[in-house]
Amino acid sequence: MCGIAGYCGQGVEAGKAAALLRRMTAAIAYRGPDDGGIHIAGEAGLGHRRLAIVGITDGQQPMQTEDGSLCISFNGEIFNHLELREALAAKGHVFRTGSDTEVILHLYQEMGPDCVTRLNGDFAFALWDAPRKRMMLARDRMGVRPLFHTWHGGTLYFASEVKALLAVPGIEAEIDPIALDQIFTLWAPIAPRSVFKGISELPPAH
Repeated sequence: MCGIAGYCGQGVEAGKAAALLRRMTAAIAYRGPDDGGIHIAGEAGLGHRRLAIVGITDGQQPMQTEDGSLCISFNGEIFNHLELREALAAKGHVFRTGSDTEVILHLYQEMGPDCVTRLNGDFAFALWDAPRKRMMLARDRMGVRPLFHTWHGGTLYFASEVKALLAVPGIEAEIDPIALDQIFTLWAPIAPRSVFKGISELPPAH
């Protein structure tokens, strides 16, 4: 269980970006007691709290490609990462770590957003593609790993838990009455709706 958080947009002042990411990741620090990190690149920022399982000594996140063009914050486990690593290495990809996180970066280099079709595992991740100025959010097919997002002040904010989004100034915890009705009827809100108005949950397999 790791924690991811971040933003994409022009609404975060450069001088306040690091402090914002630290507040967001601090709100979910218990999800990743082993390590934490942030990455800021222009209009995008990624934060991470890590529980080390795969690539224990060399899997620090957010993780970048060697040229710095891609950066990822990843929560989960890729069960077929060894097979994917072998196939990618055969195509000339060079790996610097033993982490399944790095496999996702190389697979994205090879396939773009379609990389998720090759992933077997439980995962949620945010991947910043700097050359294309694209922030990709993805969630596993069964929705085992959570990922929430909201727009505020023209900026997209996202995190593993809503409490990290509530660390952003101006984002308030207001109950969504429709979601409340779904909870009373179905035991849980139906994604993309969350219990909080204006905050959405990325549906499984999206």
